[in-house]
Amino acid sequence: MEIEFPKGHIGVKSFDVDLIDEEGNFIPLYETYLHHWFAINFINKNVPHDHNAHTNPYADAIFKRNYGTCNGGILPQYWGLGSESRGTTSKIPDPFAVEVGNPKDIPKGWEKNVDINGKPLSPDYKGGIFCCHDNFQCKLRKGFEAPRRNLALRYKVTWVDWDQQQIPVRFYILDSTDRVKTIGSQIIHDCQAEYTIPENNSDDPFHVQKANIPMDKGGYLIYDTAHMHSGVVNATLYGQNGNALCTSTPRYGTGKEAGNEEGYAVGMSVCYPKPGSIKINDGEIVTVQSRYKNEFLTGAMGHMYIYLADRLPHTT
Repeated sequence: MEIEFPKGHIGVKSFDVDLIDEEGNFIPLYETYLHHWFAINFINKNVPHDHNAHTNPYADAIFKRNYGTCNGGILPQYWGLGSESRGTTSKIPDPFAVEVGNPKDIPKGWEKNVDINGKPLSPDYKGGIFCCHDNFQCKLRKGFEAPRRNLALRYKVTWVDWDQQQIPVRFYILDSTDRVKTIGSQIIHDCQAEYTIPENNSDDPFHVQKANIPMDKGGYLIYDTAHMHSGVVNATLYGQNGNALCTSTPRYGTGKEAGNEEGYAVGMSVCYPKPGSIKINDGEIVTVQSRYKNEFLTGAMGHMYIYLADRLPHTT
């Protein structure tokens, strides 16, 4: 679905989403679980499409993925969280912002929007992110029936007009399932996006998933948080020297109201390092480690969302 997005050359400061009903009421997670939402950046030719035709209106679109290292169409989004959306701030501190709509980056006759597309599911798929597309449905419990109703995602974008005071940041999604391979001088990233935690057959209370990821281009760490699911213990980003750069921890709900649902991860902590205090070097190998309770879980995720800047205020 295309959404309205601020026009012009701007700096996006935050992008927040919530799940609501037709009256605008927040939907609690125990009624409808918000597994994941995406906002994907693309430019499409500014020409009318025949939406009644059996053609893909985005066939000629140029999709601009984030700067993360994952392969192909895996985790391409600029923004996207899940059940923790209500309780996780996306605000980028001043004077940093995500630059959008720079005329130099947009070919003549093209315009900027966002979109998400689905793909066929394997009949063996047990559940996870790929159940979330329009008109898709994963296997249900035998005899399960539920009432149908119309729900919507409500989003809020805050931005500033771009000027010389703004410092652009690059957005990365790093995945703890990334199976990094080297073929000659070429580095191959094989992100799985999600994984299954098997039945616990050990005394270890935690299940750990981690990946060592070479960063082609580094920068100053401005913002860091993790996207994970209920059962999460924490996620940590380590530098090449083994130092913890950020640990993102969950807040679990304790009540029944939307945003505080008992037993659900309703927020993840965010790291705001003092600008200039943490720098990831070009070519540095960072480690993303996600920890869950060692219990059976499908669709588990361990994504680290980071913003990096090439420079700091009052520097060139």
